[in-house]
Amino acid sequence: MSLRFPLFVNLSGRKAVVIGGGTVGLRRAGALRAFGAAVVVVAPSLKEPLDGIEHLERRYREGDLAGAFLAVAATDNRAVNHAVWEEARAGGVLINVCDCQSECDFFFPAICRAEHLVAGVAGDGGDHRRTARAAAAIRKTLEELP
Repeated sequence: MSLRFPLFVNLSGRKAVVIGGGTVGLRRAGALRAFGAAVVVVAPSLKEPLDGIEHLERRYREGDLAGAFLAVAATDNRAVNHAVWEEARAGGVLINVCDCQSECDFFFPAICRAEHLVAGVAGDGGDHRRTARAAAAIRKTLEELP
């Protein structure tokens, strides 16, 4: 897979739909919420409660992405994730599918934040440890800035 173009987007008030309430889905929902997105999680249950999100306590159904700016498919079911991808593509919704890189319009970077600064680190998916080391180095640099 080739490297992706880094794009910083204003998510304030934009609807982001996460399908799946497990560890990955909630991590993605939390990251989106931290940047101001109006997050809706569709899942029969949540692995843990998450403040500031809307939870639709049921399984995904077609139409759940209506009005969304972006979506995340993070279930443990390939067929459901693919169906979410199909709806997103048909509706012009940016999509991240957690179990299929080729169905992703965008990746979630390792987020590095400091006062008034944000940086994201993403690799090509081949060496997650190297990406984590790079993010740690950037976080350290940001913390040391005067």
